[in-house]
Amino acid sequence: MRRAWKVTGLLLGIAIGVLGALFLLINHFFFSMQQLPKGEFLTEEISPDGDYTVKGYVSRSGATVADAVRGEVVYHKKRDKKKNIYWGYRESEAVIRWIDEHTVSINGVELDVRKDVYDFRND
Repeated sequence: MRRAWKVTGLLLGIAIGVLGALFLLINHFFFSMQQLPKGEFLTEEISPDGDYTVKGYVSRSGATVADAVRGEVVYHKKRDKKKNIYWGYRESEAVIRWIDEHTVSINGVELDVRKDVYDFRND
């Protein structure tokens, strides 16, 4: 009887592990903001205090998919670490405007570059 429980527990653990790994792989390759296409550079704006630069890129995927804009922030005080903070679909221009030292507007979406991200797939 104990052996049956051990086998059942082992199989259940393996199944949960496989499903968890599958979930992480799908999330990483299809929904992660860090796996977006590089795109073609459009514009950039430096924050008022010079701590950040936000760059805009357009991804032109061809005739079957509309253009998308990717916004990337560069953290100058963190060795120029880069992070995607904006992903807008059916857009081909990046209008970047700083509101204050930490808040930027990209195509009308206001983001705190320290913590916020915008991904059209989550709307």
